[in-house]
Amino acid sequence: MSERLEIDTDEAEEPAELLADLLEEVADGLGLDCEVSVEELDGELRGCIEGEDVGLLIGRRGQTIDALQHLAQRIVFHGAGSKVRVVVDADGYRERRAQTLHQDADDAAGEALRLGEPVELSPMPASERRVVHEHLRERGDVRTHSEGDEPERYLVVSPLGE
Repeated sequence: MSERLEIDTDEAEEPAELLADLLEEVADGLGLDCEVSVEELDGELRGCIEGEDVGLLIGRRGQTIDALQHLAQRIVFHGAGSKVRVVVDADGYRERRAQTLHQDADDAAGEALRLGEPVELSPMPASERRVVHEHLRERGDVRTHSEGDEPERYLVVSPLGE
């Protein structure tokens, strides 16, 4: 694959346009027949890819889409820090994954409360740890924190009295 991915990061182009261009280039490069849409919501720039065979874009355990999301954040905002977070989704993967994470988090919280001691979840990327932290914060009966070093960083769920 000697073809180069070329994204014009001309400063006149808006972040949403840059993200759409990037996602279209990647999808074309992978030979995917899909539609790309981008929307801006509450400090989030969300790029969605819908179509056939987007599982290739998601990758094993979401590793490919997470890497694409990380690169998109860097490209769209030229490597500079931004309060706007780029999210890349494919055929609703992020929502399905969030539901799985919520269930795992609730199971861990129930176990922590039943045992009266901290419960460790499996290592996961920062974006997934954020989903679990936010979900369990709403419960009010457990607290969470992360331990370990990337890529083996994991979340610990503890009863509030602990």
